[in-house]
Amino acid sequence: MTIEWRYTLHPRLSVLSLSGYLGADAVGRFSGAVGWVLARGTGPVVLDLTGLRGWSAGGQLAVAEAARRLAGEGRGLELAAIPADGSLVPTGDTPQMAVHCDLEAALAAHHGGGEEQREWCSDDWPGTRTLATPSGI
Repeated sequence: MTIEWRYTLHPRLSVLSLSGYLGADAVGRFSGAVGWVLARGTGPVVLDLTGLRGWSAGGQLAVAEAARRLAGEGRGLELAAIPADGSLVPTGDTPQMAVHCDLEAALAAHHGGGEEQREWCSDDWPGTRTLATPSGI
């Protein structure tokens, strides 16, 4: 099992939503999605885990690595709706990450986030695609 992702730009932040299971076989795909985020947006990134069914320790470490990559570009990572026990595998060098109970709370923390401006998603993202969609990702 792997993940699907959707990346949405808002005026003051970006949202990277995941669905599926973030395990060892999905880390490369997740890393690619983070690269997509780095190439296309600015400001803080909310990692929306509402659709995530779970994550392994390796998946959690990939999230910590994403926080480091984003921080290296001057961007923060925030988490929304983390699965299961609500913990991350500590790595000691992970930047601080705000944790929100759900995506709505994360958007509210950024004054609502504003209207979605653009969206990209992986080919099998569940639900309706409303904006631009990359192919072969």
